[in-house]
Amino acid sequence: MQPIDYLIILFYLIMTLIIGFMPLLFRKRKDISYFLFNKKDIPGLWHSLRTNDDQQSLEDYHLGNFPWWALGASGMASNVDIAGTMVIAALVYALGTQGFFIEIRGGIVLIMAFLMIFMGKWTRRAVITENGEERRVMTTAEWMIFRFGKGKGGDFARLISAVSNIVFSIGAMSYFSIGGGKFIGTLMGIDDRFASILLVVLAAVYTIASGFSGVIWTDVFQGLLILVAVIYISWLSWTTVTLPETFSVSIPNGDSFIIKNWNFADWSHIYPPFTADLPGDYAIFNLFGGVISFYLLKTVIEGCSGAGGYMAQRYFAAKDEKATAFLSLFWIISMSFRWPLIAAFAMLGIHYGLTHSSPITDPELILPIVINTYVPTGLKGLLVACFMAAAMSTFSSIINASAAYWTKDIYEPYVLKNNPSRRNQMSLEEQNQKLVFQSRLASLLIVATGLVFSFNLSNINEIWGWLSLGLGVGLGIPLLLRWYWWEFNGYGFAWGTLGGMIAAILTKAVILPLTNNLQNQEYILFFVPAIFSLLGCIIGTYATPEEHKTDKKVVENFYNITKPFGFWGEFSKGLTREHKFDIISTFIAVPWQLCMFLLGMMIMMKNWENIKILSLVFFLLSIALYFTWLSPIIKQSLKDNKKEKLKEIEKISS
Repeated sequence: MQPIDYLIILFYLIMTLIIGFMPLLFRKRKDISYFLFNKKDIPGLWHSLRTNDDQQSLEDYHLGNFPWWALGASGMASNVDIAGTMVIAALVYALGTQGFFIEIRGGIVLIMAFLMIFMGKWTRRAVITENGEERRVMTTAEWMIFRFGKGKGGDFARLISAVSNIVFSIGAMSYFSIGGGKFIGTLMGIDDRFASILLVVLAAVYTIASGFSGVIWTDVFQGLLILVAVIYISWLSWTTVTLPETFSVSIPNGDSFIIKNWNFADWSHIYPPFTADLPGDYAIFNLFGGVISFYLLKTVIEGCSGAGGYMAQRYFAAKDEKATAFLSLFWIISMSFRWPLIAAFAMLGIHYGLTHSSPITDPELILPIVINTYVPTGLKGLLVACFMAAAMSTFSSIINASAAYWTKDIYEPYVLKNNPSRRNQMSLEEQNQKLVFQSRLASLLIVATGLVFSFNLSNINEIWGWLSLGLGVGLGIPLLLRWYWWEFNGYGFAWGTLGGMIAAILTKAVILPLTNNLQNQEYILFFVPAIFSLLGCIIGTYATPEEHKTDKKVVENFYNITKPFGFWGEFSKGLTREHKFDIISTFIAVPWQLCMFLLGMMIMMKNWENIKILSLVFFLLSIALYFTWLSPIIKQSLKDNKKEKLKEIEKISS
């Protein structure tokens, strides 16, 4: 890289920090002069960080007040990370469209189809009552009070949910920092660890300062940069590469690599095979149909479980149910641009092997090698800035969401409220300042812990597999049952979550190293945490003493507000018209999302026969989805607007 590239990267970093700090400045000065930053603001900024004298509430810090398009753009930017892009590009490079189907495990983010149709609005409906007033739920852990009540069971579920989310966030932080460090370190010629520290610290600075506002608006800016990268790399691949009928790629094999020959038709085939003949580390996918079936089952479990972490935060922050639908739709459409980018990198990686003496040995290094080889000076700095944006948007979302679990679900209920003498000496304003300070402190500690763990890890595909499959399903079973089973209580949730989390950790640390058959590892990673989690849920629920079970009034309140389908005993009103449309629409939305993403890849691969098939299927599914999902939302929105206007007229006339 040349000096001009480094200047472009520096300019991007400065712009990101300015946008990240703007919400804090705006709250501090509350007039147009916040655009005119000068050195006199620096002491005020530091004072605001320490004392929160800008009167920012905890709800503002973690939820804010944003339009649906900003939340959707932020969600997309948070999902498009460097580590994930490197893993997926490596899989598509080595396996073609089989690599795409493997990412049903998490990279396609197929749970967005469920969130768009019904889980998003169910999540947004959650409210709790404090001091006689209703307010929005702030975290999935706090949601447990809405579902299980304020007794011991609800408190236990809330505490364990908070701990498990923080554990998952630390693991995700480690995973994302490894990928980001590997990418930036290779391109800039610096140590991978130093590069990951640089990315995480920069993201932490504006996230800790401005909270959710800083996250959202920097994500919108960074989302635009990601789009720039998509357009340029896609154009570069389109004008540079037309793959031959046969070509070679490399596949990881422990500490070495194996060369595999492909023909273009098999590499770009849109129908997943039942079995595969893959060498090396990818031999775990040879029972391909079975593996994909488990990934689909995992997706259904996660999709019907609702979102957690930073994804749930965007639904809690939505203004209303219509906003949850539109932000989800915009989120999915925005994410579809990632897949032409993935295909473009994979094809440029293959082209590199065709024009050099041998294929790229480590598929996970495709991104930096392609950028170093094919992108000219100046644009190289811009591309690096774009992918730094992808990394930092993910970091900032994880940091802000995980800090909320500490502050709202551990510190406030179990530390601050359990010390009444100290609490009574503080005004409400001072308590609020204390809580926001705790959020900032928690953000700092989570960042530091995630970085420390990342220094002992190296294979990002292996880490992603454990996070998305083992730990994901272990935590997902209790999250699933909470929506559909009326007898499920706080103790059942807590013991199920603990069982799944501990089983996932032990499976990775103890069981998998003892397993010689690579093809069974994915099944073991799925089944062991799932079984222990399910057993914990059932035993915990039925072993709960009668006096600690969830009050029926709490269950009835949850059912009447959320309106879920499932097994609700005496509270059930059967399958309503809304439920039927939601179920039908979900069966349409899942293949609709898959077709959209796969279509973008086929366009880049110039496989015209597959483009015709996917275009027709996508068009038909889009029409069906309009009538079963979008049209009812628009009609309901028009009715709600009429009601609001009538209320305004009545107020004026009275």
